[in-house]
Amino acid sequence: MDRLLLPTPHRSVGWGDELMSPSPVLATPINRSPEERIMTATYTFDVFSTLDGFGAHNGDWGGYWGKQGPEFLDRRLALYSKEQRMVFGANTYRAHAHMLAAGIEVSELSDPWVTRMRDLPATVVSSTLQEPLDWPDATVVSGDAVDVVAKLKAESDLPLRSHGSLSLNRALMAAGLVDRVQVTLFPAICGQTGADPTFQGAADFDLQLIESRTLDGNIQEFIYRPTPRIGARPSTRAIA
Repeated sequence: MDRLLLPTPHRSVGWGDELMSPSPVLATPINRSPEERIMTATYTFDVFSTLDGFGAHNGDWGGYWGKQGPEFLDRRLALYSKEQRMVFGANTYRAHAHMLAAGIEVSELSDPWVTRMRDLPATVVSSTLQEPLDWPDATVVSGDAVDVVAKLKAESDLPLRSHGSLSLNRALMAAGLVDRVQVTLFPAICGQTGADPTFQGAADFDLQLIESRTLDGNIQEFIYRPTPRIGARPSTRAIA
């Protein structure tokens, strides 16, 4: 199921425009791959996960599994303050739009980084949705998700980012269209209440670590370059 990975929240934290913490940051710059030297937009799959690989929960953990702090929220805002285009599957868009339209009291929807994300231009890959959408600058594109995103990468003047949309992004990874996998790892195990296994059904990949950082002393962020393993791959068909 594609959806925005924002679990039910309960928090009180402060804000900032950029990461200003002394937390240790390990960044490992590397040369760009031959494929990335071609003039195509970089695509980042941005996902939240527990240690045991769940992207959401059905328990009483609260938003961000109750682990968020000011460094994490500042980092998210810094990431989304950059000019970029969002890419969503239909189910992720529907879930997010429903919460906004219904006025559901989810405090995470008022987090500055979420507000900023909604202000960014977005492409929604769907064969069922029709414009206009309840999103300030969203375009619906129908067709096979792999073909749509391949064309978008070739034509976009902005880098591309997708938060959530798990089945869509697993299909794009299998097709070799994801340049970066950004995993924010929360210190929790949800063996009984976990939902939305992040990489269930995905192809096999080698991951090259590009950056890593620690936020608020317990949240880990990893940015990888994925390389598909040689062999059979699952279907690249995404739910729309």
